[in-house]
Amino acid sequence: MDATDRKILAVLQENAALSVAEIGQRVGLSSTPCWKRIQRLEADGVIVKRVALIDQDRIGLGISVFVSIETGDHSQEWLDRFAKTVTAMPEVMEFYRMAGDVDYMLRVVVPDIAGYDAFYKRLIAAVPLKNVTSRFAMEKIKSTTALPIPGNSNQ
Repeated sequence: MDATDRKILAVLQENAALSVAEIGQRVGLSSTPCWKRIQRLEADGVIVKRVALIDQDRIGLGISVFVSIETGDHSQEWLDRFAKTVTAMPEVMEFYRMAGDVDYMLRVVVPDIAGYDAFYKRLIAAVPLKNVTSRFAMEKIKSTTALPIPGNSNQ
């Protein structure tokens, strides 16, 4: 991946709805070479997909909850069951296996406390858990989906 690919990625992260011609203009390429680079970045799995970002508050999902989970069972069977259950829950936006004092971390969005309570009850009923700790976000100070592209001088 060269500097032009990095510039393309930065532009796409800012606005994936731009035309190929506009992207090319911003990175110093004509449309055809720009399109070929974008296709290669997609084929190589660098660009995973292009989506529309939605304001969670404007669609009634005003509560973000960070859920720390500890388990007493670290077997592959338990993890497979837990992962299948959690990934099927639409409220879960992110799901990580952690190192340290917490085994798993979830970022969950819900409309209100009652919505979180319903989610929590489904979660604890699905698989045995040792400890679940919920932290409710009071204010979103920074939120971005744009990754800092290594080697991109435009950052």
